[in-house]
Amino acid sequence: MSTALRRSSAAPPAPVSGRAAPRPVRARGAYKGLLFTLPFLAGFLATYVIPIGYAVYQSLYQKKSSGLGFGASRTVFTGFANFADTFSDTSFWSSIVRVILLGAIQIPLMLGISLLMALLLDSVAARAVRFFRSALLIPYVIPTVVSTLIWLFLYSPTGSPIHDVLGRVGADFDFFGGVTTYLALGNVLTWQGIGFNMILISAALQSLPREMYEAAHLDGAGEWRIAWSVKVPNITGILVLTGMFSVIARLQLFGEPLILRQVAPESINTDFTPMLAIYYKAFQTGEYQYAAAQSLILALVTGVLAFAYFRFTNRGAK
Repeated sequence: MSTALRRSSAAPPAPVSGRAAPRPVRARGAYKGLLFTLPFLAGFLATYVIPIGYAVYQSLYQKKSSGLGFGASRTVFTGFANFADTFSDTSFWSSIVRVILLGAIQIPLMLGISLLMALLLDSVAARAVRFFRSALLIPYVIPTVVSTLIWLFLYSPTGSPIHDVLGRVGADFDFFGGVTTYLALGNVLTWQGIGFNMILISAALQSLPREMYEAAHLDGAGEWRIAWSVKVPNITGILVLTGMFSVIARLQLFGEPLILRQVAPESINTDFTPMLAIYYKAFQTGEYQYAAAQSLILALVTGVLAFAYFRFTNRGAK
């Protein structure tokens, strides 16, 4: 009798017929998490995966004219012919070298000014920091077209206050003649990027523990010594990050030279930057397939250079 009672109490309850077993809580949570990520996945597919896939598809075709070139053109599959033509296109590779050389001078100058401003803001009162942060961020907030048009007016020889001041001292300066074109464009890019990079560097400085500064003061270090030996070595991560962003932005340079080209077509040609070359190939000459191949190669070059910069600067930081 007692043995039967023990067996009956130890036996699991029989499932009720007609009712399904409840789903695990973990599975329901996974489904809910997937639903939350669906908007991101849809946007990622629509703005990244599908356009890149379509560019790869376009790059494998070319437009051919039938007969002696007087017939209707047709799109035919040519494999990697567009990529082979791009690798032998000296003007396209010259545009990449041009923006790399421009960035090699302009990026360190811009980041150096941003670092200096961030260090100066880190040593003033909190109210002043908030004011100067907002003021210096204004050039970054202004749209690219508007900011370039502002500097285009300042560079113009008619009605420009800069030329008026230069004329009073008997100087004549052409902002769009040869090498000065790079100075004019670099000045616009530096003016636009100083505020944004300064905000990032300043935020990194604010996150540093103040005990390090107090210990350095007790050791007799001055403000500049603390800035160079304590602050800068502890924010190398954000300096590398801002530098990598700047390298990518220079290889994608498009809006500023496109606007400045309206007044200086001799100095800024259609192959001045790789993005400008791709734009004119696609929308001026109608070579969409060739432009798609160039855009993919530019993306690959940008990724390789950004990775190389990141590895080199991180190795130097270590």
